[in-house]
Amino acid sequence: MMDKLRRKFIATNMVLVSIVLFAVFAVQTFSTYQRASDQVYRANLQALEWAKRAELPNFEFVPKREEPPTEARLPEVPGGKKSGKYFNFIPAFAVEVDENGQVLWLQAGPGSTITTENAQALVDQAMARPTQRGDLPSQSLTYLHHQEDGKHFLAFADNSSVRQAVGSQLLISFLISAAALLAFYLISRFLAKVSLRPAERAWEQQRQFVADASHELKTPLSVILANADIVASHPEETVLSQGKWLGYIREEAQRMRSLVEDLLFLAKSDAQKLPFSLQQVRLSDLVTASLLSFEPVAFEAEVSLSENIAPGIVLKGDEAQLWRLVVILLDNAVKYAGQNGSVTVTLSETQGKAQLAVHNTGPAIPAEHLPHLFERFYRSDAARDRESGGYGLGLAIAQSIAEGHSGKISATSAPQLGTTFTVLFGKM
Repeated sequence: MMDKLRRKFIATNMVLVSIVLFAVFAVQTFSTYQRASDQVYRANLQALEWAKRAELPNFEFVPKREEPPTEARLPEVPGGKKSGKYFNFIPAFAVEVDENGQVLWLQAGPGSTITTENAQALVDQAMARPTQRGDLPSQSLTYLHHQEDGKHFLAFADNSSVRQAVGSQLLISFLISAAALLAFYLISRFLAKVSLRPAERAWEQQRQFVADASHELKTPLSVILANADIVASHPEETVLSQGKWLGYIREEAQRMRSLVEDLLFLAKSDAQKLPFSLQQVRLSDLVTASLLSFEPVAFEAEVSLSENIAPGIVLKGDEAQLWRLVVILLDNAVKYAGQNGSVTVTLSETQGKAQLAVHNTGPAIPAEHLPHLFERFYRSDAARDRESGGYGLGLAIAQSIAEGHSGKISATSAPQLGTTFTVLFGKM
């Protein structure tokens, strides 16, 4: 499950990054194509200017002046562009033709060599096309047809630079994209591992939770079925004579109902659907009342109870849930205080927050068990918990209640000092 989710996470990231890279490099490639095409077009304009002047431009190199001379701008040509302050060394040539398309005069640009016969063949191809500007793919040329003062001019420029520029851009884009995708794939694997770690932990906890719940439910169900079979095997017996077996069934059914209720509470807590009824609760009075109700339990367990409760502490919360939280901590403390042990309950106010501490003098909890005490179905001593009827859900429920009241629960334990569970609530 988690491997599938991890692969999906990586695949989604790679698709998104690929789309972004494709968009970026598509824009760059198109921009490169536009620039290269514009250079070819400017070469056409220059060739037209040479043909109209019947001479090649003459460059005079002079010392730089404070104010550079104004350069003559070429006139507008079809397409509305101007050559402007630009000189291009793309191979180009231009011809003047008559109305029938016959070459009257040929002007080749610098570095260009062409015969009149070849120029005539190219003119025929260009004149056969309906557009004033276009390409001759088989010749790698771009032509421009221009009319001025009754004269017809055609300019031709080598457009292989466009293909070369686009090809180079595509190659660079491919190499960069490949390197970027490889790097991002490695990063995505690392991020997937880190990001999904909490989900993986939660998934494992959920699986363990279901397995533990099934195991805990299996025991009372087995007892109920076994006793029901005994009762059913003696149909002639009266209810009174079968009372022992029926009592076992009732006892296990009650235990199973308690377990199901605890599981339902935790499920609602996970879904944040606990039915909290928030109101002002006199926490001092609630803790005192809880202690009074636990005195018989502590007496039977030969555990002494003591308290240090600050008066007048009021907390906004759910009274029933807060009562349950205190009872869980008291029951846990009395259960593990040991014979002739003691339990001390302290309620105080710290920096505007209520703090409840329940301490018992029983054997210390090993340090390796402390981080897991609030996990569901976790038992530091499974045998003792089963003997006392526990399922390992009490502290998990206590944690849910504390967090539902913007609080935090923690545990400390050390030899000779005992164990203390502390709940620090939110602002009062």
